[in-house]
Amino acid sequence: MDNDLLKLFDCDEARVQAIVSDALKDADDGELYIEHAQAEALTFDDGRLKQGTFNTDQGFGLRSVAGEAVGYAHAGDLSEAALKRAADAVRGVTAGYSGNYAAAPQRTNKVLYPDINPIGEPSFEAKAKLLQEIDAYLRNKDPRVRQVTASITASWQVVEIIRRDGHRVRDIRPMTRLNVSVVAGEGDRQESGSYGSGGRRGFGELVTRHHWEHACDEALRQALVNLEAVDAPAGTMDVVLSSGWPGVMLHEAVGHGLEGDFNRKKTSAFAGLMGQMVAAPGVTVVDDGTIDERRGSLTVDDEGTPSGYNTLIEDGKLVGYMQDRQNARLMGMKPTGNGRRQSYAHRPMPRMTNTYMLGGDKTPEEIIRSVKKGIYAVSFGGGQVDITSGKFVFGCTEAYLIEDGKVGAPVKGAMLIGNGPESMKRISMVGNDMKLDPGIGMCGKAGQGVPVGVGQPHLRMDQVTVGGTQA
Repeated sequence: MDNDLLKLFDCDEARVQAIVSDALKDADDGELYIEHAQAEALTFDDGRLKQGTFNTDQGFGLRSVAGEAVGYAHAGDLSEAALKRAADAVRGVTAGYSGNYAAAPQRTNKVLYPDINPIGEPSFEAKAKLLQEIDAYLRNKDPRVRQVTASITASWQVVEIIRRDGHRVRDIRPMTRLNVSVVAGEGDRQESGSYGSGGRRGFGELVTRHHWEHACDEALRQALVNLEAVDAPAGTMDVVLSSGWPGVMLHEAVGHGLEGDFNRKKTSAFAGLMGQMVAAPGVTVVDDGTIDERRGSLTVDDEGTPSGYNTLIEDGKLVGYMQDRQNARLMGMKPTGNGRRQSYAHRPMPRMTNTYMLGGDKTPEEIIRSVKKGIYAVSFGGGQVDITSGKFVFGCTEAYLIEDGKVGAPVKGAMLIGNGPESMKRISMVGNDMKLDPGIGMCGKAGQGVPVGVGQPHLRMDQVTVGGTQA
C-alpha cells in the first residue's frame, strides 16, 4: 500500500487539513493521528499449529487540548463525514476557550529502524515449519519435556500525524518476536521455563537455527532448574538481581512513578521530589527511545516529538520526568518524546520507551561474593505496583539461594516485596555488566498496552523483604 495515509481518505489532502485546522483553532494543542496497521501471529501448541491470525486495522484519532481538558474522537472510517463528526465532538472542549496553539515539535532526520513490512518474509508456511521444528527439537532434547508452546509474531504500523499548522510527520514501525515456553516434569511435579526475543526489524537472525536453538535451550534450562528448586525462604535478606530482564522491576517500581502525568497530579510517590536524593549514590536511571531497532524505541512518539535519551535519576538524584506535550506544558517543562498511545482509538499519555539503569564498577562475581545469605533473582514473572504508595510485589521465575558468597540451590515461590523509592536507596552495589532485555517487554497503563524495553546491570539490594514458602 501507499505509505501516504491521507490518500486513504475519500477527500483530498487540502480538505482534511482544513477540517483539522478549523477543529483546533481555539486549542492549546492537538493533532490528527492516522494509522494503518497489520499484524500476524502463529502459535504452535501441544504438537500442532493451534492458531494463525492476520488482521489489518486502520483509522484516525482527532485530539483537541484545552488546558487540562482533552477532547478525543476516533473512527475506523477514513472519510470526510467521519472526520467532520470527530471535529464537531472535539470542538466542544474549546467552547468559550481561546488557547495559544503550541509550536510544532522539532523534526528529526534520524531513523532508528527499517521501514520494511516483516510479515511476508519468511512465508506463512515457512514460519509454521519453523515452529514445528522448535517443538520437535525440544521434545527430542530431553525426555522430561511434556509441553512445548512456540509463537512467532510480526506487525507493521504506519502512522501519520497532522497538526493545525500543517506540520506533518510520518513513521513506519516494524516489529517481530519469537517466543518459546516449555513444561518439564518428573513424576507428579512439573515446572515451566520460557525465553523470547524480538525488536523493530525484520525476522533475519530471529529465525536462524542458531538463534531459535538458543531460545529453546534457555527455556528448557529454566524449566529444569525450576524442577530441582526448593521452597524459597521468607524473611528480610540481601538480594542480588541479575542483569537484563530483571530491569522489569525497575520499570514497574520506579519507572511509572516518573511519568509526568502522575507527578503533575501529585499521585506518584516521587511527586515533589525533583532535585532530591531518591536512590543510593551511584544509581543512574535513563529512558532512552533512541536505540536502533529496540522494541521500545521510536523515531518519533505518537505526538510527533522525536524520542530522546532522558536522564531520570542521576547519581541517586531525581533530575527528570518522562513527558508528553500536555503534561510538559502544564508543568513548565519540555516534552521528552514519551507521548505514546496503543492505537488511533486511544489518546496519548506519558509512557516509557526503553528504561534502564546504567552500569557501575563492580563485577557480578564481586556482588555475589559480598552476600553472606540471600537470594539471587535471575528472572521475574508478574508483579503489582501501587503508583501512589510505591509499594510493589514481584514473583521470581528463576532464583537461587546465596550462601557464604556462593550461588546455591534454586528456589521456587520467591516474592520480592518493597517500596520503589525506598528500595532504590537500598542498592549498595552496581555491576559493570548493564544489558537490555532480549526484546519482549509489554507495558500496560490505563487500559493501553505499548511495547517497551527494560535493562540493568547486576545489583545488590540490602535487607529486602522476601516472601517465600519456607519460614
